[in-house]
Amino acid sequence: MELKNLNNFNPSTCISGKITGLNRIVAGIFRKYVSPFGVSNSQLTLLFILTKMDGLNQKQLSEMIYLEKSTLNRNLKRLFDQELLSKQNFPSISITEKGKRLVNDIIPEWRKAMDEIESIMGDSGKMALDTLVQNITQKQN
Repeated sequence: MELKNLNNFNPSTCISGKITGLNRIVAGIFRKYVSPFGVSNSQLTLLFILTKMDGLNQKQLSEMIYLEKSTLNRNLKRLFDQELLSKQNFPSISITEKGKRLVNDIIPEWRKAMDEIESIMGDSGKMALDTLVQNITQKQN
């Protein structure tokens, strides 16, 4: 059996592999600062969004952060269990006062993570990231 495709590809050029690797590095930096607060990066993203746009439903959240429904549900359940979010007006989801206090306390540590990553990326890296996000998300919508 001839496996000609194996000779004609270079896995180091794989875009998915590069982005996945970068995601792991960046997530590790955020985790270093945020994990003492008992929330994951994904859960923090949800808290941040609901702090600024309270009353979204699960479909809206899923579409905003490109998260599969099952993953979103697991993250929301943990946040409901910690009483950081409320589904009192379901299907709308709201951040609780406890959730707002937690976000307020996390922000200085989140800022440290942002500063660390931004110093690694530099201005050109930040601009390239913004361009990449804009180009790819425009094609998805």
